[in-house]
Amino acid sequence: MGSLKRAIGLPGATALVVGSIIGSSVFVQASELTSLVPDPVWVVMAWLVAGILTMVGALVCAELSSAYPRTGGVYVFFKEIYSPALGFLWGWAMFWTMHSGILAAIATVFARYAGYFVELDVTGQRLVAASAILVLSAVNYRGVTFGANLQSAFTLVKVLAVMAIMIIGFALFRGAPPAPAEALPPVTFPNFLLAVGAGLFAYGGWHMVTYTAEETVDPTRTIPRALLIGIVVVTLAYIGLNVVYLTVLPLTSVMTSTRVAADTFEVLIGPAAAGAISALVMFSSFGALNGIVLVGPRVYYQMAQDGLWFRFKGHLHPRFRTPDHAIIVQAIWSSVLVMTGTYRDLFTRVIYTEWIFFSLLALGVVLMRRRPGYAPAWRMALVPAAPVAFIIVSLMIVVNQIRVDVLSAAQGLGIVATGFPAYYLWARRKR
Repeated sequence: MGSLKRAIGLPGATALVVGSIIGSSVFVQASELTSLVPDPVWVVMAWLVAGILTMVGALVCAELSSAYPRTGGVYVFFKEIYSPALGFLWGWAMFWTMHSGILAAIATVFARYAGYFVELDVTGQRLVAASAILVLSAVNYRGVTFGANLQSAFTLVKVLAVMAIMIIGFALFRGAPPAPAEALPPVTFPNFLLAVGAGLFAYGGWHMVTYTAEETVDPTRTIPRALLIGIVVVTLAYIGLNVVYLTVLPLTSVMTSTRVAADTFEVLIGPAAAGAISALVMFSSFGALNGIVLVGPRVYYQMAQDGLWFRFKGHLHPRFRTPDHAIIVQAIWSSVLVMTGTYRDLFTRVIYTEWIFFSLLALGVVLMRRRPGYAPAWRMALVPAAPVAFIIVSLMIVVNQIRVDVLSAAQGLGIVATGFPAYYLWARRKR
């Protein structure tokens, strides 16, 4: 059948990290955070804590990817650390809720900002979002080189644009915005944890570069370096953007805005600037979608190769050398989620599901350090202290997120739990 094409170097891998993270969420998620912690200092702290957690998670993935540089990334790590069953459960959750949910949520924001230019009702927004997913799926169907080059181009423009937003925002700052007319509620610890959880969604996607290991040049060195560079760039960008929002707009405006970046520049420059920022957010969202569309099918492909997924998902296109069937199925299911869910539903489900798995991944590094034969090419520092702290904070965020909406959490986790019987059905077929 052939093999995947090794075509992603350090610039492409770093672009995949940065481009998959900096999408649309930072241009809307500020409102989610600020409504939970209505204090500028605590908003910035929530973004910083989310960035630190993301960095520790990225260091965990960097070490594991240097030990197991194979297509499938996190799926492979769980197989090697724990069992094929847990690896399958990750891939199962990716497809039904996590990865497809991220695609659907970012596509929804893309459509929301498109509404600045063309009046769209809810159905219109959903159709635009689904169309974006389908178009980029077609792009990545035609080859990883083209998709990776497109990702690098999108990422370069996005990073330059984010820097320009921060520079222009501070340069045009004319004084502090008016204080809220009414006293705002105090910041509570449970709400701070919810705010960090909302921030984590905006940082989501940092682990996806590990899915393309067999298409990456020198993956044991390239992937750890790409993760480290990418997370630092994103954290600085996110904190800088939010300082601009909070400096220009009244706190209550940040709390209620559905297009906070556009509203910020409408105040600074005028309606024309708001249109330009809306176009930038759409561009940024489109670039993030491209990276997410690219990496997900590699996991489903690897699972099918292992006999733990539908066999047709393990098909490679004879000319383009891409997992074509997996790309098609991902596009269809993500479009279904777009048409049936709200933005808040999509991102909250992703957070509490993913971070249960990430906690297990951090525990895995501690366990693997004691296992004979474990020889990663790169090792993270502060083990076991950093992974243990990561596990504790992550589980606090997950439990708090579930506590807020137990019914919705039960439904989301119930979908993931169906992976256990599904695994044993596939495992029996392999015998």
